[in-house]
Amino acid sequence: MFEKFKAQINDLLDKITKTELKGKKLDEFIEEFKLTLLENDVAFSVAEEICKRLKNKIEGLTVPRIGDKKEPIKNVLKEILFEILTSNTSRSIINAIKAKKEIGEPTVLLFVGINGTGKTTTIAKLSNLLLKSGFSVVIACSDTYRSGSIEQLEEHAKRVGVKTIKHKYGADAAAVAFDAINYARAHGINVVLIDTAGRMQTNRNLLDEMKKIVRVTNPDMVILVVDALTGNDAVEQGRIFNEAIRIDGIILTKLDADAKGGSAISLSYIINKPILYLGTGQSYDDLIPFDPSFIVKNILEK
Repeated sequence: MFEKFKAQINDLLDKITKTELKGKKLDEFIEEFKLTLLENDVAFSVAEEICKRLKNKIEGLTVPRIGDKKEPIKNVLKEILFEILTSNTSRSIINAIKAKKEIGEPTVLLFVGINGTGKTTTIAKLSNLLLKSGFSVVIACSDTYRSGSIEQLEEHAKRVGVKTIKHKYGADAAAVAFDAINYARAHGINVVLIDTAGRMQTNRNLLDEMKKIVRVTNPDMVILVVDALTGNDAVEQGRIFNEAIRIDGIILTKLDADAKGGSAISLSYIINKPILYLGTGQSYDDLIPFDPSFIVKNILEK
């Protein structure tokens, strides 16, 4: 995970320990560091912010003559990355569910994102996690647009042991979600997870359909699922979906295959929404709560 990024950061840290942390030499290092961030899919504005903070903190910093000369600079970089990754107050899905359960109401979670991000698998993974946390779950098959989507979600739901609510292809997606919420209320189900059609962020008709689902269901949280491998495009998706509807949180998928890691650093900071979970593998258990230290460790530690 983040292998390329990690190797480049270590090379730069080796280089900076052999020069003075001031003047032209420092400026050259900061510029090279910025290029490294950009090459690894860190958004330009975020790369600039990181470099500005880094220069302010290490200018004139004394590097020890013995021991690990990289450690003081690495510690500063860790501090900056933590600041960037924790710039938004995280929301807890589990706490939200507990609060709704206390008043006898189901928690409604609406999932959005484009095709190929792993949205359907992520819904199954979250179902699995919630079941293991002691909650009951029903899934609304509100992607009535893509051929095979309902069967795919039904198969995942069957494997993890969750019921699905579905209509025919071409049906009103909002009606499917509405029926799932009513089913949850009638049967005391704690959580409704609503799948939606994977829409290109430029497809106005599908975005309008998504807005209708939001109006009809009034979800407790709208969760954007994005693929870490898409780099800066993940950030752009976040911007556009957040403008179209209210995004409350992000799940970042396929992190195990990401050699760069820039989208994990940039996404939350740019669209000002918390990352909730990380997809780290193929199994249903490979969904972990977001922890900034997980990202920092995989970038800076061997």
